[in-house]
Amino acid sequence: MMAKRIPSILPELSFEEALEITKIHSVAGTLPKDVPLITTRPYRAPHHTVSGVSLVGGGRIPKPGEISLAHFGVLYLDELPEFNKATLEVLRGPLEDGNITISRVNASLTYPCNFMFVASMNPCPCGFYGSKDKECTCTPQAINRYIGKISGPLLDRIDIQIEVTPVKYQKLQSDDKIETSEQIKQRVDRARKIQIKRYENYGIYSNSELTPALIEKYCKLDNESKMILQNAFDKLGLSARAHGRILKVARTIADLEEKENIEPVHIAEAIQYRSLDKKYWKN
Repeated sequence: MMAKRIPSILPELSFEEALEITKIHSVAGTLPKDVPLITTRPYRAPHHTVSGVSLVGGGRIPKPGEISLAHFGVLYLDELPEFNKATLEVLRGPLEDGNITISRVNASLTYPCNFMFVASMNPCPCGFYGSKDKECTCTPQAINRYIGKISGPLLDRIDIQIEVTPVKYQKLQSDDKIETSEQIKQRVDRARKIQIKRYENYGIYSNSELTPALIEKYCKLDNESKMILQNAFDKLGLSARAHGRILKVARTIADLEEKENIEPVHIAEAIQYRSLDKKYWKN
């Protein structure tokens, strides 16, 4: 439910982005006849039985796969461990590079795939491992086999990892006012404008596209923030890739609050989004 609503809070497509998306869907043969230009961000949610070719693209005449059809939008994989492990592993390169190259005997084609990857899963096959309300019926071997389908390198490429507890009935019936998608989108739009202005000389639009050199330039930390990150790096055994992604997330949190510099509270929040893998993927 949350994944389906992510496109509603993402920034509006630029004309250039809309053209790219339209071209991809035209090549794939999925462009509706009455839609000359796609103006909304794509949302793709393939079933867990999807093949590697359908996911990343290919075929005798290579066509774009789901990751390219989700370009500038959202690719959602529900029940992640139910997907074939080999199929999931092919996501590693595209998530890092933002494009996919498909080589055949007579041709080699490259399609863009700069998408937001969203996935969900249970902590075990029965779904109750770690629950305070219900007892898990899975054996340790079954749990390890289940979460073992998600490799460390793939998990390392997921910026934000959040454990969601079951919603209580009282919460569902609460009269508390909550933010609407429109209100959240206004904050997101303001943050995107900040980023577009900041990176106007680099040809990029968002913090997710920062190179190591630009991270060093625009994600500077004060001494307190450096100490927080160093402690987390040592205790959680974070990788160099995770280090860069934490800085990007912290930069985005600061932008959402319209802060010029990354503050200790921003770096601490970004680190919290990287601790889940150390709870379930300990080895």
